[in-house]
Amino acid sequence: MAGHSKWAQIKRSKAANDQKRGQLFSRLGREITVAAKMGGGDPNLNPRLRTAIATAKKDAMPNDNIERAIKKGTGELQGEAYEELIYEGYGPAGVAILLETATDNKNRTGSDVRHAFNKYGGNMATSNAVAWMFHRKGYIAVPLDASTEDDIMEAGLDAGLEDITTGDEFFEIVTPYDKLNEVDDALRAAGIESQEAKLTYIPENQQAITDANTAGQVMRLVMALDDLDDVQAVHANFDMSPELMEAAVS
Repeated sequence: MAGHSKWAQIKRSKAANDQKRGQLFSRLGREITVAAKMGGGDPNLNPRLRTAIATAKKDAMPNDNIERAIKKGTGELQGEAYEELIYEGYGPAGVAILLETATDNKNRTGSDVRHAFNKYGGNMATSNAVAWMFHRKGYIAVPLDASTEDDIMEAGLDAGLEDITTGDEFFEIVTPYDKLNEVDDALRAAGIESQEAKLTYIPENQQAITDANTAGQVMRLVMALDDLDDVQAVHANFDMSPELMEAAVS
């Protein structure tokens, strides 16, 4: 799991420039719009929307952008008709990759995804070729200086906390997918503020990457996929040290 928080940190660094920040806000806005369309515009009655709004606020998305995205989803404002699609494939060294997308043109998205896989040494796969290797979970990252593992366990266990690991910079918490908000709320009530709380896919088993050349190949593919406009999230089962990952993307 430590690689998860390192990859998240790298993506935040990438989003520091205006172009990447605009892409991040577009991605967050699509998730809010889709969530509002599926479950309504009231976050108190729509857990997915509540999570999407919380994630957007943690990434400093302006409130006006959030409100517009909600209204597009509820039909109060005109907006694109997004379709959610999952793409699957393999990267170098047999790394399994699962992509979440939200698109208004699935032919464009499929072509872009296939091109990225082919260009960076991967292969697209058929439906459920790798999806069975991943489990839908809630994920929460708490900075190490914000609490202790014992306090997090005490605050979150009754709410549904499933697992916790200690990374280089964060406590990484796993919850059942339908208990994410409850655990995050329980932590907040105990004075423990998370830096990130989201739904994700966590691999059942991980593929160890220890070679710098292979790490570079894997990260180039993952970053190329993550940069595609229609891709909402990239999930992969590689396991590499934060130092190796940092060197691979530098």
